[in-house]
Amino acid sequence: MKILGISAGTKNGSNDAVCKEALMGAKEMGADVEFIRVLDLDIKHCTGCIACVKALMTGKGNLCSLKDDFEWLLDKMLNADGIVIAAPIFEKGTAGIIRTITDRFGPRMDRGNNVISDKIATATDGKKPDTRILKDKVISFMGVGGSDWGTRIECDHAMLAMTPMWKVIDNVKFQWSKKIIVEDEKIELAHQIGKNLVEAANDMETASFRGTEGVCPHCHSRNFYLSNDSTHAVCCLCGIEGDIVIEYGRTKFIFPEEQISHTHNTLSGKFIHGNDIKRMERELIEIKKTDEYKNRVKKYSEFLIPIMPQK
Repeated sequence: MKILGISAGTKNGSNDAVCKEALMGAKEMGADVEFIRVLDLDIKHCTGCIACVKALMTGKGNLCSLKDDFEWLLDKMLNADGIVIAAPIFEKGTAGIIRTITDRFGPRMDRGNNVISDKIATATDGKKPDTRILKDKVISFMGVGGSDWGTRIECDHAMLAMTPMWKVIDNVKFQWSKKIIVEDEKIELAHQIGKNLVEAANDMETASFRGTEGVCPHCHSRNFYLSNDSTHAVCCLCGIEGDIVIEYGRTKFIFPEEQISHTHNTLSGKFIHGNDIKRMERELIEIKKTDEYKNRVKKYSEFLIPIMPQK
């Protein structure tokens, strides 16, 4: 049993501490543990070049055009049975480095894309994607903030797990936590999160969310995109569409049962999304052949050139 801890905070700071406390809990349960500080790594931003998609959809495996430490980090994550991530709360959400990792997961770590790629590679005798991407995994998140500004942190974190369809076990927001290292109740919770992760990894079939129930009964998100003139709402995390209502004084999100097949963290939902993207790409390929498109590109490319700092 391998549990990997990832901290996105300052060296020997609060995030390192709660991440290591969770790893202590995991080790207490018999797991082998490792710890990574992502700020020690060279992780570049995704450029949206779609090289990964082209490789996946042509039976050439799972590739990325960027050369940095991400492949090493991804290898460590794929080798682990469970992962716990601790990150500071910046501007109400997670730190930029975690969002960058989420972006780098992007299409290349999407479970649906890799299932399709595996079938394409089998049919064409091509290179299959890494089989570890298709395996179930458990993951937990801890966000550490110095005030009550943290209304996006849990949704930001769970988005990382959405792409590969990893099961979120705990997703905790530690508010008012500048002194968390000496706050025993919070430290005990971090310790328990590590233990929960091992228990879940040992029984992947029945592993389920252990945190506080959210408003969305499917993904436990509390973040929604609301309509101006009705109760209609879309869950910002899993994409379910339904209605926000008040029942017995409590907020409740209700939706048609068929919406489950459209959710962003299910294979059926990912296949729907994949077909939508494929249709849009085909339309773009045809549009690019037209003089109108070429003239528009020429107009914008000639209008201004990017400025750069003087070296």
